[in-house]
Amino acid sequence: MSEKLFEPVTLGKLALRNRLVMAPMSRNRATPDGLATELMATYYGQRAGAGLIISEGVQPNVVGQGFMNSPGLHSQQQTESWKQVTSAVHRAGGLIVAQLMHAGRIGHPSLYPSAHQSVAPSAVTAAGQCFGPEGALDYQEPHALTVEEIAQTVKDFADAAQNAVEAGFDGVEVHAGNGFLLHQFLAENTNLRTDEYGGSIENRVRFAAEVIEAVSERIGADRVGVRISPANPYNDIVEGDTAALYEALVAALPPLAFLHVLEGGNRSRTEALRAQWTGTIILSPHPENLGVPVTAETATEALEAGVAGAVAFGAAFLANPDLPERVRAGGPFNAVDTTTFYGGDHRGYTDYPTLAEAVSA
Repeated sequence: MSEKLFEPVTLGKLALRNRLVMAPMSRNRATPDGLATELMATYYGQRAGAGLIISEGVQPNVVGQGFMNSPGLHSQQQTESWKQVTSAVHRAGGLIVAQLMHAGRIGHPSLYPSAHQSVAPSAVTAAGQCFGPEGALDYQEPHALTVEEIAQTVKDFADAAQNAVEAGFDGVEVHAGNGFLLHQFLAENTNLRTDEYGGSIENRVRFAAEVIEAVSERIGADRVGVRISPANPYNDIVEGDTAALYEALVAALPPLAFLHVLEGGNRSRTEALRAQWTGTIILSPHPENLGVPVTAETATEALEAGVAGAVAFGAAFLANPDLPERVRAGGPFNAVDTTTFYGGDHRGYTDYPTLAEAVSA
């Protein structure tokens, strides 16, 4: 284990005490109307030893919801509900940013109290299914956003960022990957528009750039990050021209606190982003494939190779709330329960052995 993982690092206004970042992971523990809960406060508070926590995806408006029981930041009641979460993290000495995630065409009307039709850059139905209380549901054709609705969505992101700050978050991460709305505008198979938001790479990048600029202007670019997942086909995405697409997107970004890259089996692509981006990169290092969990060894390798300034751990943080302490001690590590990893897990978190319990067992 390299001590580099435990060196402090500053990302804009965020002064991290170590370089172990908790990756965003959907947990589906909010109320049906998108309120954060006491269970969520316990969950995040237990993981405050991370240098930075990036929250689960939070919808910036009603139509941005993609999953059952996912939290929002578009009402005063939702904003107030998050204060118990941010307070729990801060009391434990941690930092937390809200990931603003608009699901776009990913979702189903039956999953939301509003029963709304999903939206997207174009009326292109996603392949695959989502899951509701009664089982699998085919995705439905989304409504293609009008130019006026795009402008409103940009404002909704900025308003949600302001609500995040009011709720006590230390900043926000704008999700522009994993097949959700901003990624849908970037990709050639989901964006069939012929106006200023479609066609050329310059046009397909426009919406994401406008969202990130609006959020940065509202709360300060030094409290904003953006997450990208180059060439990730998740949620039926085909980018078509990945290298040129992300070169254009990164060139359009203001001087943000960080760029968060989900690596998908292509280290050379990461190295190209590192060469272009002058700020800090938080890397989810998967140089071979996304199915391999991040470990202290792969994290250290990414730091020492210079492709990352901090490293995001997902599954390891789920099973090991005290992950930094365990990494420093060289283990032991709780095994990840993959049956509960992808949301819908409402059990408590006192059942995971602490490091002290594991050592004494």
